[in-house]
Amino acid sequence: MLSGLYNFIVNTSITQQLHTYYLGQQDYSTVFQKMKDFTEQRSSSSIDEIWLLEHFPVFTLGRNAKEEHILDAGDIPIIPIDRGGQVTYHGSGQLIVYLLLDIRRKNLGVRQLVSLMENAIIQLLKEQYINAYSKPDAPGVYVTEEKVAALGLRITKGRCYHGLSLNIDMDLSPFQRINPCGYKNLKVTDCNHLGFKTTVKKIGDRFVNHYLAPILNYSEISRRTKNN
Repeated sequence: MLSGLYNFIVNTSITQQLHTYYLGQQDYSTVFQKMKDFTEQRSSSSIDEIWLLEHFPVFTLGRNAKEEHILDAGDIPIIPIDRGGQVTYHGSGQLIVYLLLDIRRKNLGVRQLVSLMENAIIQLLKEQYINAYSKPDAPGVYVTEEKVAALGLRITKGRCYHGLSLNIDMDLSPFQRINPCGYKNLKVTDCNHLGFKTTVKKIGDRFVNHYLAPILNYSEISRRTKNN
């Protein structure tokens, strides 16, 4: 009886803990491999993590992506990856939020998790008087039919990685070289163009601590530093 109660308390404590890391600007392939390694090696007692960063310019192709949606890659690398979704662009001035979570332990379904991620972004933008919304048939966050945030996840053995990208203050021209997320003529915007003047570093911690972590029911959030 006492043993069962102890295990319940320990497990409950683990589900409420979150480690966050700000990694700066990173090469995509390196971080992609580290996400996979972390997910494969984690145990039932591993604390969930969120990584905040920016990427050097890159186009990524999801598992179902069609190369025809890349119109003119130019000198920007193209990397096939294992998340869902089609093609998107990552680059400087874009907040990347990677969620390395045990969603089975959190009792979260994939669709539920996506909705919570979208709602966290919507609430952040609402604070800046920006009327953002999601679409049931096209994951992401939009403002007046322009996409400001993209989402994509990989789930394996009840654990997820990848996450979301929120356009903060970036060169949006590379999006014209693709059909973003597989949609022809989809327009893309960023927070700067919407009147929300900020930077990736300034908004990253605020977004996680005040919007994303609470909506995912994390109450013990600690900022950490990666050794490599």
